[in-house]
Amino acid sequence: MKPFEREAVFFLLNHLLSGMAGAVVLGLGLLVCDVANLRTLIFASESAFVAAFLLFASLMITFGSVAMGIGIMSMGWDGRPDD
Repeated sequence: MKPFEREAVFFLLNHLLSGMAGAVVLGLGLLVCDVANLRTLIFASESAFVAAFLLFASLMITFGSVAMGIGIMSMGWDGRPDD
């Protein structure tokens, strides 16, 4: 792997992980504050694990993708011509 490719992978991975961390914080906040009785509904169901997994997985996918997109769009152009 070329040094530039390695930097790009770490750049995207850093943004992905920060977006996923934000998703976990939001998901925990939703459950702790019991917004719209979400915690009550999840823990009252027979498949509470599946419901919680789907909540956190969908938030992590969404926030991770948005964070990666923001990272890419905020890079800017360095003036080098395309190869």
